[in-house]
Amino acid sequence: MSAPIQKSAAKRNAATQIVTANRLLDGVVVYLDPAGGWTDVIGQARVLESEAHIEAALAIGQKAAEDRIIVEPYAIDVAREDGGLRPLRLREAIRAKGPTIREDLARPVAA
Repeated sequence: MSAPIQKSAAKRNAATQIVTANRLLDGVVVYLDPAGGWTDVIGQARVLESEAHIEAALAIGQKAAEDRIIVEPYAIDVAREDGGLRPLRLREAIRAKGPTIREDLARPVAA
């Protein structure tokens, strides 16, 4: 049985959000995509701008967690910038980009 979905405090304001989690197979940070799958590129995430869309996306995440595809799905606040998405919290920016101590392991964020 999986843990309940975490909801960010900003979700209550229906800010621009996306759903993130970690892929169970390898631990990679992933984002819910428009087709209902999971991508490791934040710029390909499904953008959610209403309470109803956020709740529906979290339900998809919960189902994927129950199916053991991902773990701990939750919504995060993002801003649209330069044709991409930028997480508003430092923790999520670090998760999106990759390790902070080795630039050679960093992933492109705005793709």
